[in-house]
Amino acid sequence: MQELLVALDVDSRDQALALADQLRGTVGGFKIGSRLFTIEGPSLVTTLADRGDRVFLDLKYHDIPTVVAESVRAAGRLGAWMLTVHTAGGEAMLTGAAEAAAALDQPPHVVGVTVLTSFDEGELNQIGVTRTLGDQVESLAALAVASGLDGIVASPRELVPLRQRLGSAPLIVTPGIRGGAAGASGGDDQQRTLDPAEALNAGASYLVVGRPIIAAADPLAAARAITIACQTTGR
Repeated sequence: MQELLVALDVDSRDQALALADQLRGTVGGFKIGSRLFTIEGPSLVTTLADRGDRVFLDLKYHDIPTVVAESVRAAGRLGAWMLTVHTAGGEAMLTGAAEAAAALDQPPHVVGVTVLTSFDEGELNQIGVTRTLGDQVESLAALAVASGLDGIVASPRELVPLRQRLGSAPLIVTPGIRGGAAGASGGDDQQRTLDPAEALNAGASYLVVGRPIIAAADPLAAARAITIACQTTGR
């Protein structure tokens, strides 16, 4: 299932590669986040890319435009297929990231993080954002697309209004996949969730699933269960 990206939220290269070897051919790619990247460094991105895997490098770049542009170039040269920047970095940063990616021989997809799936309305207000969570997500998503990004990262709960506003073209990457074949949502920090089939039906381009697969007794069986549950979407 090409839409299913597995978050390799583990503590070592050996664990990550073992999971990738087990899941390759069943899932569409692998996410490397700040935890694993900090432990193992850029060589893991290159290793997976050299094996033919699609690597979603989720480091959420957020800095001055020149630093982010250089980071995007570096990630693309490592072999990242898709990467994240924070939309709160503003238009100049987002445009610079898009242009840096487009100039590479094999441009990675650049998607902008809107509001983290761990946030709720109260936490958004605590950081000084007074508009509703939905309005904040939609505003940042529109900015990302207008700045030339390939798409955004948003919780599955915002998918329907985002598709209504942005149309079908931009990529929407959705973490916060819980329930149904992905298992229960208890015991973690995700606030705004849907099950995998619901998210695809609502307009997700890619689903990012971590713990429900990698913490399962049989990760391959867990990934296959999600794939089977999503077949009714026709995707």
